[in-house]
Amino acid sequence: MDLDAYVGAHAPEWRRLEELTRKHRLTGAEADELVERYQQVATQLSVVRTSAPDATVVAHLSSLLSRARNRAAGARTGTWRGVRLFFSERFPAALYRLRWWWLATLAANVAVTAVMMLWLLEHPAVEQSLLSPEQVDQLVSHDFEDYYSEYAASHFAAQVWVNNAWVAGLCLALGVLGVPIVYLLFQNVANLAIIGSIMIRHDHGAHFWGLILPHGMLELTAVFVAGGVGLRLFWSWVEPGALTRTQSLAHEGRTAGTVALGLVAVLFVSGLIEAFVTPSGLPTWARIGVGVLAEAVFLAYVFVLGRDAARRGATGDLDAALLEDRVATQA
Repeated sequence: MDLDAYVGAHAPEWRRLEELTRKHRLTGAEADELVERYQQVATQLSVVRTSAPDATVVAHLSSLLSRARNRAAGARTGTWRGVRLFFSERFPAALYRLRWWWLATLAANVAVTAVMMLWLLEHPAVEQSLLSPEQVDQLVSHDFEDYYSEYAASHFAAQVWVNNAWVAGLCLALGVLGVPIVYLLFQNVANLAIIGSIMIRHDHGAHFWGLILPHGMLELTAVFVAGGVGLRLFWSWVEPGALTRTQSLAHEGRTAGTVALGLVAVLFVSGLIEAFVTPSGLPTWARIGVGVLAEAVFLAYVFVLGRDAARRGATGDLDAALLEDRVATQA
């Protein structure tokens, strides 16, 4: 290959990529052009390396691609298009692809909660070993309901969101270890079973379910999603399949990052319900109806939008083109 002719033919494209990289603010069209030219130049760099490896040209294009890649990532993230693609493609596709992991986690935790609650109801002595009669009366008559109205709704929503995001984040962050997730989830359902059995034994079962279900369905689903995805992350290096352990862990780690970002929005919605709907004066059936609707919307989001995105090739991981370009740039 005639390197001088090749450089002369493509120099305008390289200069244009340089111009786009240096621009302080990009329009939507310019951001798309930046990504397109970035991919073209990455291909051209590969051609130069293969056919006419000139150190100066390779260094120049590598530097240009490195700067353009950082600029492209910033441009994509800062556009509404990137946000739209995340919530219409990456996040629902990740939830759909990993559905059996988090559905199994959800089912197992619901079963464990039910068994624990029934066992506690049949063994009242356990309750007496955990709380005194005065503490039980305080919980049943005041503390459980007051929890939802102790603070201003806006402050309570923020508090709930931070707490639930922290639990979900721990499940994902500790996923690579596996065992801590089981411990976190067990602690969560054990508390629910203990409080539920106490409320039911003291004839406040309807009150308990009326306050838990409106927000709890979506909130606990989000926590179980985080737990299931965390367990899949653990399994990715235990049984990597056709990939190496590093590749498998990296793939599922990036997907876990996608899920973590998406669950921030899901938990924000459940926090709003817990702060504004759960303690409201609405009839119990209406409050529970809001919770059922929120859960139904989430499941439809996964099994309709997520399934369609998965059929189009989305997995929840980064775009394949970006991963290939990154490898070409770092090669």
